[in-house]
Amino acid sequence: MDETTTTAALPPVRHWPALDLFGVEFDPVLAELMREGPVTRIKLPNGDGWAWLVTRYDDVRAVTNDPRFSRKLVVENDVTRLAPHFIPVDGAVGFEDPPDHTRLRRAVAPAFTTRGVERLRERARRMLDELVEEVLADGPPADFTERLLGPFPLAVVCELMGVPSIDRPRMHEWTNLILSSAHGVERSQRAKEDMCAYFADLLSQPRDGDGDDDESVVGLLGTAVANGEITASEAVGLALLIQIGGEAVTNNCGNMLFVLLTHPEHMARLRAEPDVRPRAIDELLRYIPHRSAVGLSRIALEDVTVAGVRIRAGEPVYVSYLAANRDPHVFPAPESLDFDRSHNPHVAFGYGPHFCVGAMLARMESELLVDAFLDRFPGLRFAVPVEEVRFRRGALIRGPESLPVTW
Repeated sequence: MDETTTTAALPPVRHWPALDLFGVEFDPVLAELMREGPVTRIKLPNGDGWAWLVTRYDDVRAVTNDPRFSRKLVVENDVTRLAPHFIPVDGAVGFEDPPDHTRLRRAVAPAFTTRGVERLRERARRMLDELVEEVLADGPPADFTERLLGPFPLAVVCELMGVPSIDRPRMHEWTNLILSSAHGVERSQRAKEDMCAYFADLLSQPRDGDGDDDESVVGLLGTAVANGEITASEAVGLALLIQIGGEAVTNNCGNMLFVLLTHPEHMARLRAEPDVRPRAIDELLRYIPHRSAVGLSRIALEDVTVAGVRIRAGEPVYVSYLAANRDPHVFPAPESLDFDRSHNPHVAFGYGPHFCVGAMLARMESELLVDAFLDRFPGLRFAVPVEEVRFRRGALIRGPESLPVTW
């Protein structure tokens, strides 16, 4: 971070409404804020006051890796935010700072290592194959959000968590309510409480001691609680965030498929050159809009200078990973979708201590889904005019509500 402090007047506070954008359109408000400077001030639809917004790639990585910015303090303050409701529960890992944050992540780390994810890959592949076979048997047209993009990530994260199949529809409903502002604060809060009660009950049940059971997230959390490494309430908060985070793949891969369907030349290349696919997935992760506005804020513990701007102790700060992924100093021609980018250090999964714990899992699911789209559905195309594709409204995470396709 630049320690040369400017004496210029504070930038104006820009109101950032909750826009319902179509497709993968880049948020015009964010684009304007990026043009105004690397550090600006924003006010979101809910919460009090204003917050700083950091958009430049190097500054985003610096802030997210700087212990002088606290997530824990956000719980005690009604910071301006997108959601009308406050998602985290007490002790949730997303709102902890090191060393407690490190302690909580350690409890579930074995499920998200390369070994843990690869252990799940074949089961995930079989689950996806079953879903694909059902779609092919029914024939076109089909809504891929309903038939593949919704059920597959839900099945995978529930498998990882140790949630029984019979309970998966409830998990899906609760997650949608928690991650939406369209149903009101009370319904979102009730869904959060219901999911927490569910995990509290599941964690209290005796484990059967079998290997798979012990390696599930619930199994790992139960062991950590029994060993006194984390508390029962911390285990519930961690389970909730992993569960709802797991379904982000539905939206991200929906956005990826939308991009490929609207860029048939890219789809054709990935069919013809399978070796390009891993690089293409990285570029799609950089390019697609993962969320509406910004995610979780931090609060400065002391005065810190960022890009020449003095942020005072106690002031809230947001970073935009979407903006960082469009920084032209890091990504030449950032508005272009370029599967030949040789250097692509995107921050789609975050950065620093709060780097997404499920990044490898999400990457694995994305690989399987993209392979299925390309290899199992020749001639895949929209079944309706592209302008009729519906995208989620009032959602914190952007993505298609439905993807009607034929082949």
